[in-house]
Amino acid sequence: MAATKRSLDNASLCHIPEHVGTWIIHGLWPMKVQECCRCWPMFLSDVQELREALDERWPSLLKSRSSFHFWRDEWEKHGTCAACVEGLNSPLRYFQTCLKLRQHFDLHKALEGGGIRPSCDRTYKLAEVQDVLFPLIGGKCEIQCVKDDQEREVWFQVKILLSRNLTIGCHGHDADRAPIASKGHPCPARGTFYFLPIDHRCPLQPCG
Repeated sequence: MAATKRSLDNASLCHIPEHVGTWIIHGLWPMKVQECCRCWPMFLSDVQELREALDERWPSLLKSRSSFHFWRDEWEKHGTCAACVEGLNSPLRYFQTCLKLRQHFDLHKALEGGGIRPSCDRTYKLAEVQDVLFPLIGGKCEIQCVKDDQEREVWFQVKILLSRNLTIGCHGHDADRAPIASKGHPCPARGTFYFLPIDHRCPLQPCG
């Protein structure tokens, strides 16, 4: 499962780097875990050649945690559980694959092409977002929202279901799927939700 996100939900902790202006990676998470090797450490040297790309597309959004510590946590929690899959069986390969997936699933380009742009005023329906994203990510995805301090539904994350060979669609049974914790919830099928712009100075209240 690959996910990208736009914001956090804690104003005192949140920091969006100045270069971030669109969707970034949240993680690549195996849904059916048979074996994890959490004793497999990760060092900065393991991903040094990817650091510029990771800083751009997978930065930490927490003031208290460096990007490397975020990457290391993702590797130790999720990467070590995916390491039995060819192409993910080292920290370098895991992060290389994540970056390739992020490049392939260019949400910003797809949404721009479909006329869905961040706005403080306009709201969107789930069906119109799904229609625009379907050619890129198919129907095996979850559009996730959070509620802001005004109790508005705000779109913040896309979860994309991938098969074991990292193509669109998870072909296993629901019973085989391990739940992935998230602060979000599915955006409402009825009604509308906001797709807010990014404000680096005030991440939690970009529209004042």
